[in-house]
Amino acid sequence: MDCMNARVASTNIAVPRDNAAGTYSRTGIDKQPAESISVFAPGPNYGDGSGVTGDFIGDDQHHGGAHKAVYAFSREELDFWQDELGRKLVDGSFGENLTTHGIDLGGLVINQRVRIGTAVLEVSVPRTPCATFAAWLAEKGWVKKFTTRGDCGAYFRVISPGTITPNDELILEEAPSHGVTMAEAFAVKMGAKENLEKVVNAHCLPGHHHEQLARRLERVN
Repeated sequence: MDCMNARVASTNIAVPRDNAAGTYSRTGIDKQPAESISVFAPGPNYGDGSGVTGDFIGDDQHHGGAHKAVYAFSREELDFWQDELGRKLVDGSFGENLTTHGIDLGGLVINQRVRIGTAVLEVSVPRTPCATFAAWLAEKGWVKKFTTRGDCGAYFRVISPGTITPNDELILEEAPSHGVTMAEAFAVKMGAKENLEKVVNAHCLPGHHHEQLARRLERVN
């Protein structure tokens, strides 16, 4: 992957809002630009909070914890959706802590490490588009549209804590040999049969993320 010009376009922290989806009272999906973010490894489970100091998570049943410590989405994909939806999407609009530029996040390999600023992150799990995401954008059929597009951004776990600022370079370390990309993992997570066996056999996803797919593969076989 050519990432010679891969940089952080914006660092973003949540501003708590009422949750229009009604599934829980408050949401942290509205991320606003900040001068920098400090990242750290939270506890291992959902409900253990964000890996970004000062961030907010409303749905502690499905968000937070080590494997969803930091979320990134690309400026290029925001521009695509901006044109598609016919409205301005500022950095942080999709709930991302890091808005990136010049890197295909879907092409990152699961468990590949990335140096950003003084921190070291590791590609972890795909995003699952939810009712809160759809309600935030107020777009009918949003989950299907987002899934069909195939670029979910990327969640990261924090290997080494540190500070990340806009314009920091993303430096990729060597990708794991299993070769499962974020885009492949996302498609399989959302129900695609193609690459299901590849993702399961790689055993690259943690805990219940792997177990859910392993059970699906057993049913298929």
